[in-house]
Amino acid sequence: MSTIPGLVRPAPAANDLTKPFWDACNERRLVLQICTGCEMLQYPPAPRCNKCGSADKLDWREVQGKGHIDVYMVIRDSRIKGFQGAQPINFAVITLDEDPGINFLSNLPGTPPGEVPVGAPVELVFEETSTGQMVHEWRVIT
Repeated sequence: MSTIPGLVRPAPAANDLTKPFWDACNERRLVLQICTGCEMLQYPPAPRCNKCGSADKLDWREVQGKGHIDVYMVIRDSRIKGFQGAQPINFAVITLDEDPGINFLSNLPGTPPGEVPVGAPVELVFEETSTGQMVHEWRVIT
């Protein structure tokens, strides 16, 4: 379950395109799509390469799960029901160290709202949703 008190994490709706990503999360691994034609990593998963347009050269590659906080805001009045009990809550953009073109969103479990160290290194962690599906999150490295 969530390490952020009051946060109800919604379970992702996996489909044929995203299933390998969510299966890897259940194994506590982070995989991204890669185009074997042009070596472009991409997230979120897409039916074609965002660079060369290839649909038949997409595969999956495990990445290390290290990054840094690019920017953040604090949500104090969310319209998302699952977030309302956890407000105020961080909402940060994480840039992946392995590819600065890849960004993730995070609530930064363990970091008090408004005390986000922009530029700080983060590492991948996994949290469980109410259905048991693991989802990726990011934690500040101290």
